[in-house]
Amino acid sequence: AHCCQRPLSRIARSDEDKDGSWDAWGAWSDCSRTCGGGASYSLRRCLNGRNCEGRNIRYKTCSSNDCPSDVGDFRAQQCSAYNDVKYQGHFYEWIPVYNDPTAPCALKCQALGKNLIVELAPKVLDGTRCNIESLDMCISGICQAVGCDRQLGSNAKEDNCGICAGDGSTCRLVRGQAKAHFSPEKSRLQIDPLLIYP
Repeated sequence: AHCCQRPLSRIARSDEDKDGSWDAWGAWSDCSRTCGGGASYSLRRCLNGRNCEGRNIRYKTCSSNDCPSDVGDFRAQQCSAYNDVKYQGHFYEWIPVYNDPTAPCALKCQALGKNLIVELAPKVLDGTRCNIESLDMCISGICQAVGCDRQLGSNAKEDNCGICAGDGSTCRLVRGQAKAHFSPEKSRLQIDPLLIYP
């Protein structure tokens, strides 16, 4: 009967809690981006030197509104910033390398028209997407999860109806009707169910 009980006093104390060794959290910084999803941080100071438990920095997402189409990709902007900097004695026009599984938060760029890929910075700017298929973003050089609700640390996903954190109840599958399309990669006909929205 006593196998699984733990003392209540040590249940996962959140590092958000202010104990006597931390000062209050400071104001949130300006967002790292003005659109497209960025990061903001807040700092706190350890009052007793270096013996505080928990983190002295916290992050949140910000500026989640979509960017205008003429703004361009954030990673591409960071690569092109090096266009007027000589690399090994030459100027190059740099384009981004996406979806690097080994270092998703490093700024790797390719010289346009060349077989030259270079890590131009060890970390992309905060708010840069880790890869183009997800909302996950790099913060301080580390890929952090971002859900469809655009919240840091969220695991919210879209349901079959395209609703964030939905339960699939806002659309229905209509039997017998389908739209067909041919996929050359798979060399076969694919049938997608037709979803009807009320």
